[in-house]
Amino acid sequence: MAESELDQQFMRRAMELAGKAESEGEVPVGAVVVHDGVVIGEGWNRLIGQHDATAHAEMMALRQAGKVLQNYRLLDAVLYVTLEPCPMCASAMVHSRICRVVFGAPDYKTGAAGSVMNLLSYEGVNHHVQYQGGVLEEECREQLQAFFRRRRSEKKAEKEARKAAQNPSEEN
Repeated sequence: MAESELDQQFMRRAMELAGKAESEGEVPVGAVVVHDGVVIGEGWNRLIGQHDATAHAEMMALRQAGKVLQNYRLLDAVLYVTLEPCPMCASAMVHSRICRVVFGAPDYKTGAAGSVMNLLSYEGVNHHVQYQGGVLEEECREQLQAFFRRRRSEKKAEKEARKAAQNPSEEN
């Protein structure tokens, strides 16, 4: 199987994991760590549920992969994630010695793999991570946008319901 086909296959798995995050009320981001063609780590956003600001999909996947390999150094591993990594996650990837990062949608607010900054190949660090964005970009972006559209709609409905409950006479 060609690299681009493999990249798409693993990105689709990351998107499935992002669906788990969404079902838990989290921002739908999923991540997969692959070593020698085998998935060794999976994660999805769990910040709210775990009350942990570091429980990003990538961090969860890196933790699991380290346990599988019994080593925090994930040499020759590839991390797939549906959204461009933030600075925290990008730094963890450098420290874990991930070989390559493949992401779906760019993050123009906090992206640390080229969109806002690039911490994966920052000149001052001792390990540089190869990276590629745009794999299934439209699908990954739509998954995130649909979540936020739904969330805005739900908040608007809640606000209107509270307003109606406070002013019941206005309905007549």
